[in-house]
Amino acid sequence: MALEPYRRLLRLPGVRTLLLVGLLARVPSTATGMALTLHVVEGMRLGFGQAGLVTMASTVGMAVGSPLSGRFVDRHGLRPVLAVTTGAQAAFWACAWALPFPALVAAAALAGLLALPVFSVIRQCLTALVPPEQRRMGFSLDSMIVELSYMTGPALAVAGVTTLGSGPTMAVIAGGMTAAGLGLIVLDPPTRSAEELAAEQVRVPRRRWLTPGLAALLGTAAAATFVLTASELALVGTIKNAGQTAWVGLAVALWCVYSLLGGFVYGGLSRGFSPLGLIAGMGLLTAPVGLAAGDWRWLVLAMLPAGLLCAPALSSTVEAVSGRVPAAARGEAMGLHGTALLVGGALSAPIAGAVIDAHGPAWAFAVAGAVGVVMVGVAVPFWRGRSAEASRTTTEEPAPATATP
Repeated sequence: MALEPYRRLLRLPGVRTLLLVGLLARVPSTATGMALTLHVVEGMRLGFGQAGLVTMASTVGMAVGSPLSGRFVDRHGLRPVLAVTTGAQAAFWACAWALPFPALVAAAALAGLLALPVFSVIRQCLTALVPPEQRRMGFSLDSMIVELSYMTGPALAVAGVTTLGSGPTMAVIAGGMTAAGLGLIVLDPPTRSAEELAAEQVRVPRRRWLTPGLAALLGTAAAATFVLTASELALVGTIKNAGQTAWVGLAVALWCVYSLLGGFVYGGLSRGFSPLGLIAGMGLLTAPVGLAAGDWRWLVLAMLPAGLLCAPALSSTVEAVSGRVPAAARGEAMGLHGTALLVGGALSAPIAGAVIDAHGPAWAFAVAGAVGVVMVGVAVPFWRGRSAEASRTTTEEPAPATATP
């Protein structure tokens, strides 16, 4: 495929710098879950149950805080939100290693609530910098960058804890979080395009954009991460049962490469596809993968078709959200999208784990695929009304003349 469309995208003012800062800023964020887990298990000598409680507290905090931080960005701008969340992350990761377990759980929840909103902010700013006809490519490239950060961050956390210990590793994460926040503060990318800033300032009631169709879209985004999380656990379980645990890293890396290839191809297409169709296709292609679970090498190959749809499915949901929500509410909407992704993964882990323990990894693939397809089926009736809904959403109400700015 020709690279010229991607070159044109990266030549747009501010896009290349934003994506580069986004890649570097996301690496410490993706390392946090693994660092907390290993700190509890290795550093505090507690069990995986306690580690799961800490990561659950952090995840719940992030799920609640993501739309709140997006709403504050919409109302007060990017820099104040980044200043508060950067300080909160630096404080937590600088002292988390010394906290007793009960305090660590509470602090993890608070740190999740004040998490650095790097994922939603990058997508919001990318929407402002990229014209509509190039956004599919922009969001596809962003999804590929997210894949790279998830391939890098957890691996660095494992290497740090096993070689340096959890204390120094958390200190490095504190430094990385601080650098990421300061980098975004200095860069201060726009959250709205020049045309949106020049338009009349309007008030956008939440009921005008948080519609059943958007809720259905967020539900299918959650279904996508449900499928991905369950597939990863089933893949790891299959390799572990085969006594080939040393190959887990390579297998997961190959799966990520499938997603990168799919995102690259999808971004270069002249037209996109419905996110519901892509997520349903990913579910349908995931369900029978367990038939190849007898040999993990064949299993990795069988995951190719569904893997190619990972990045396109996720990027299409971001594109759909950005197209359905007014600019004045885009930050909160992107925060809700991030919450949906977190909820899907959080629900998937215990369900897939229970299926693997009871029936084996092959059935986890089947359950994951079935959940994805069922969620899309539930969303279809609401999604069909999106045209009329979108016309109502984009009709914004001018603020009253007596309103306080």
